[in-house]
Amino acid sequence: MQAPSSQEIFILGVTHAGQPFRPSDWAERLAGVMSPFRPGGAQNRHHPASYSPWCVPTTLNGTKCVVVHLDLRQAEPMAFDFVMNFARDNDLQTLEACLLPTPEAAAPSPQQSQAMTTPTLQLQA
Repeated sequence: MQAPSSQEIFILGVTHAGQPFRPSDWAERLAGVMSPFRPGGAQNRHHPASYSPWCVPTTLNGTKCVVVHLDLRQAEPMAFDFVMNFARDNDLQTLEACLLPTPEAAAPSPQQSQAMTTPTLQLQA
């Protein structure tokens, strides 16, 4: 079975020295700045105050991060450079990876379906 190719870059809220990056809402701020850069351009009349699918804040294993989709690089190279330069300038750890659902999330049991649990995601580098 072929491994899925990485389509995302994770900017982790941890410096290379292992320190948490501050302020604590940095991921939401960065994603907010990037919100106009989305497929089809800046017009989003249905959800004017939403994050771009190319730059999404999230938390993985208790660490704030921003998931940057590689489609941003092709569609808006300067915006992609801005995000990557932010990570470099702030000495943040980055990795190229993709999110995969855990086996439990891929095939939920009837009990899980009834409980309406949120699938857990696993980071595979």
